[in-house]
Amino acid sequence: MSDKLWIFDTTLRDGEQVPGCQLNTQEKIVVAKALEALGVDIIEAGFPISSRSCRENIDVAGQSLKFAKRGRIHTGIGVSPSPYPIQTQIYSRRYHQAWCSSSEVCTEICRGCGVLCRRSGRADHDFLARIIEEVIKAGATVVNIPDTTGYCLPEQYGAIIAHLRNNVPNIDKAIIATHCHNDLGMATANTISGVQNGARQVEVTINGIGERAGNTSMEEVVMAIKCHQSIPVHTQIVTPLIYQTSRLVSKLMNMPVQANKAIVGRNAFAHSSGIHQDGSIKTSRKLRNIDPKDVGVDASTIVLTARSGRAALKHHLDALGVELEGKFKEDSTFIELEKVAYSADGAINANVILKVGSESLQASSEGVGPVDAVLKAIEKIVKPKVELEEFLIQAITHGSDDVAKVHMRLIKGEKPYYGFASNADIVLASAEAFVDALNKIP
Repeated sequence: MSDKLWIFDTTLRDGEQVPGCQLNTQEKIVVAKALEALGVDIIEAGFPISSRSCRENIDVAGQSLKFAKRGRIHTGIGVSPSPYPIQTQIYSRRYHQAWCSSSEVCTEICRGCGVLCRRSGRADHDFLARIIEEVIKAGATVVNIPDTTGYCLPEQYGAIIAHLRNNVPNIDKAIIATHCHNDLGMATANTISGVQNGARQVEVTINGIGERAGNTSMEEVVMAIKCHQSIPVHTQIVTPLIYQTSRLVSKLMNMPVQANKAIVGRNAFAHSSGIHQDGSIKTSRKLRNIDPKDVGVDASTIVLTARSGRAALKHHLDALGVELEGKFKEDSTFIELEKVAYSADGAINANVILKVGSESLQASSEGVGPVDAVLKAIEKIVKPKVELEEFLIQAITHGSDDVAKVHMRLIKGEKPYYGFASNADIVLASAEAFVDALNKIP
């Protein structure tokens, strides 16, 4: 049986630390109600007093939770020695005293006490374990292990959680929580690693919003766990509400969701490559991990691009009600120019090799100039019965390495067919444009 994974949402606290993303009271209530409907377990509603730890600050937080069903105060202190010249015994003792005092006061006011160990990613593991043991003795019910600056790699962060599980004697009396930042793009991976090593609460935000590069994205963690059933946890998130909650937060906080954002980005379920489009059309689960409807998106999108194939084109034509006559068939008479050779010593001669379907054919011809000779040689092979009505050459670069663009208009049965090609060699450009036009004739 899988364990419950507690979803702690800090969009209204850590998410609001993004410049320009502050919400007024009514907007915060709208977001909080949306988070409740989504199935979030804990909502971190704010930071009552931004100042040094004291009893009065904790009292204010306690008063604000008077009507909460399951109130919790979240307090903590930094544990990384890096800002200090040396981690002395006095330093360690002061930390123990400060943390235990805060935890005891919190438990007097509120049943839930969460303690965060800021900059745990750079802390000494044994020192961190001693701190955790003492604050649990003092009443902490949740111990939060932040990678505050997004420094850790997944295996490093997972090792911290595993060390605490194995070296804190009373760890079974508290829940280990993750809190990862995305400075190196590792927030979701680190959070999942933490869960795999024993964490049972994740601190996340909608859309991964947060200061600097952001926090762990709630939707990414939830859907990763849903996809990978080997991770022995479950959440109570109502996943079909994910997309609308994402858009609500984006709108109220004036933070557009990047197009390629996992799970909730505009392109998250858009297929533009022909191979992927074909697989998506034939087998909906073949090339995607998530059914779009699982997160509240109506359907995946097949986008017509330069890389789309026949399956995507037929998909769009079907949607428009356009019926095709029979199946697409490969044109067995497609012409490919394989080789052109010409000489202007005395009589002007040209030799051409064309691949028509699967067969290579060769012809030679004379002409009044190299271009004329090459086109006549092509006509000997293809016998198109066309009239060359228009032939234009345009220089598209200047200098000794000019590139010529050739435009041709052929007429067959009063219907025009156009060919285009560019090449530094005018003769080759002319041959390529002629073949291009011929390939457009049914």
